[in-house]
Amino acid sequence: MAEHVLVLGGGMDMPAMLREQGLDVRTTVACQLAVLPKIRRSAEHSRVLGLRADAPAAEWAAVVRAVHGLDPFTRVAAFAERDQDRAAALAEELGLPMHSPRTVHLVHHKPSMRARLAEAGVDDTPFAVAADVAELRAFLARHGGPCIVKPAIGAGSVGVRRLDGEADLDSAFARADLDSEWARGGVLVERLHAGPQFSVEAFSEDGEHQVVCVTRKYSDPDTFVELGHVAPAPLPEADRAAIARHVAAVLDALDIRFGPTHTEVVLTADGPRTIETHIRLAGDEIPALVHAALGVDLERHTVRQVLGLPVLAELRAELAAAEAAEPRHEAVWFARPTALGVLDAVDGLARARAGEGVSEVRPLAEPGAELAPLDSSGARLALTRAHGPDARTAVARARAATAELRFRVTLESGEDRPLV
Repeated sequence: MAEHVLVLGGGMDMPAMLREQGLDVRTTVACQLAVLPKIRRSAEHSRVLGLRADAPAAEWAAVVRAVHGLDPFTRVAAFAERDQDRAAALAEELGLPMHSPRTVHLVHHKPSMRARLAEAGVDDTPFAVAADVAELRAFLARHGGPCIVKPAIGAGSVGVRRLDGEADLDSAFARADLDSEWARGGVLVERLHAGPQFSVEAFSEDGEHQVVCVTRKYSDPDTFVELGHVAPAPLPEADRAAIARHVAAVLDALDIRFGPTHTEVVLTADGPRTIETHIRLAGDEIPALVHAALGVDLERHTVRQVLGLPVLAELRAELAAAEAAEPRHEAVWFARPTALGVLDAVDGLARARAGEGVSEVRPLAEPGAELAPLDSSGARLALTRAHGPDARTAVARARAATAELRFRVTLESGEDRPLV
């Protein structure tokens, strides 16, 4: 059967992967105008529709409805958070498979997610939406610190801040009180749980959930911008099983019935607690880590499921093969800015790439970029990936490769010197 997939938001290389599955697949992209220059292989789409980010829902629906009347869509997909809400609403109107608008809202709007998880008896983490600094102070007095303050809707660690006491109230509130492309919706404050942090890559089909990989994550202690990951995480089987049970309960509570999910958890002394979840693949090269370590291609399974194909049986066979093979762990580490200024050049790339077990070294900032404080994932300067027979070795190799990089910067004072 021929398929015509409406892709909301662009999707990087994923639309091309849809067309490469050996089926009769065409794609139409509908996205915000700012995304148009980032559309890859645009001439291969049946059409690309660009609309203003602030265009009303009725305008998006009218444009999509007009195309659907001429060239009907058979599937709807959204591979990132941007425009997932529009995708859900349009799919519901067209009667096509997609997450429900309610599920998308619960996942995107973190206070609603917190309320739903508490209602379902899955996670009772104290939280509140603070309208001002006084309400933030009241939460701190009631529940104590440390806490996390962040935008109610956000991504990329934008606006996230640790709150320890009264002295941090004003700065924490100001940091989270944003109205931008990646952060908005008011200020959420919640208890900060103590313990190591993990991300859980899972896949769902017809309401059945399969944890693919538990990934250890390493973050900045103040801004929580992620500095590194290793997959799979070194964990006792009992802890791994507890995390898997918790994540399955989270996905059930939010009525997530299909597709990839990326759930961030803290393993506390009392068991796993949820940070947040996402109805998309992870960022930060985590799908590449999972593919290299376990042989599971999450991107391929994602696009095949969009086309209505079953995936869990094949995915589980890949996991069984990885279990029987020699252990392999894959890590990524990010270089962070240590001064403000303009990036002139990145040195040491050849040395970094020559390191033992190194599989990739990639700058994330181009010469001429203005370096910013580490207040979001977009501020990181480079990444390195490396593998090893165990998690410790993989992380050590990735960090060693990162340490070989030198960033030549013209500082704000005008001085030109390398950064270590």
